[in-house]
Amino acid sequence: MKAVILAGGFGTRISEESHLRPKPMVEIGEKPILWHIMKGLCAYGVNEFIICAGYKQHIIKEWFANYFLYTSDITFDFTKENEITVHRKNVEAWKVTIIDTGINTMTGGRIKRVKDYIGDETFIVTYGDAVSDINITHLLEFHKLHKKIGTMSTYNFGQNKGVVEIGMDGIVDAFREKSDFDGDLINIGYMVFEPKIFDYIDGDDSIFEREPLNRLVADNQLSGYVHKGFWQCMDTKREKDKLEELWASGKAPWKIWED
Repeated sequence: MKAVILAGGFGTRISEESHLRPKPMVEIGEKPILWHIMKGLCAYGVNEFIICAGYKQHIIKEWFANYFLYTSDITFDFTKENEITVHRKNVEAWKVTIIDTGINTMTGGRIKRVKDYIGDETFIVTYGDAVSDINITHLLEFHKLHKKIGTMSTYNFGQNKGVVEIGMDGIVDAFREKSDFDGDLINIGYMVFEPKIFDYIDGDDSIFEREPLNRLVADNQLSGYVHKGFWQCMDTKREKDKLEELWASGKAPWKIWED
């Protein structure tokens, strides 16, 4: 199965990092968050990736072009006409296609641009700036069961404080701890689609989270998978630092793969 990863935006909300590189290339534990996302998907057998690049797309291409250099033991022998010997090749069995989908293209337009690389098969779409321990096997089973064009993974952030319950008369009824039912469900990516989704996307100006998804809802063609594990985006420097701390602790919840 192929996974499409949206990695072309400017990342303006984490400008401390993104003025130097695309947000998906911001590092957590000396590896781009994009690598973490791909490792999580690969743990469930997804090893073919289509990366929708845009802003500073050359940095993504150069990183993958040199990936084996970063992960292998290498001898550079300048006495033998610059001979290079790779002693230990330690790279994942991935097929990675990086597409320049434009600088100002919206999310729907980026997905539309990779249509020819998908073929006639079910595929995954996710964002290049968030990690999760989502069970891809369960997600795909859910999608197959509901037989819709699309399945969107959702997550309940809930409240991070105690909850005050106020009655219709304006009187406080109770204080209680937060629960899984507090807060709103949000779209966290990790979406599954049938190729017919491309018919719902007009062009480069299409914001995927608006017109295409709303059209699916109107046609009763979008199911919602509720993820109850870990998910965290990296929109701000504070969130980046939080992910870095989790990784350094050796207890990063999204690390579901073996070393």
